[in-house]
Amino acid sequence: MAIVVTLSPELEALLLDKAVRRGQDVSFVASELLASVLEWEEQDSEEAIKGIQQGLDDFESGQFRSFQDFAREQRSKYNLPTDS
Repeated sequence: MAIVVTLSPELEALLLDKAVRRGQDVSFVASELLASVLEWEEQDSEEAIKGIQQGLDDFESGQFRSFQDFAREQRSKYNLPTDS
């Protein structure tokens, strides 16, 4: 099944330029780029879910700190003004 995707002229020019620089067919380059982005997005989502789960597990086991401690550390780390 063929899928037709409409690109803006700017994006089409970038894609064509990349294909020419690689010496590859534009369809192959587009497919390769799309696969890479989809793989990255999947991995990013999995990592976010793992991070959230780790935070929930830490909280349930009592491994957390107060917001005040966190805020104090961030103000010090980034030289931010204290709340007035």
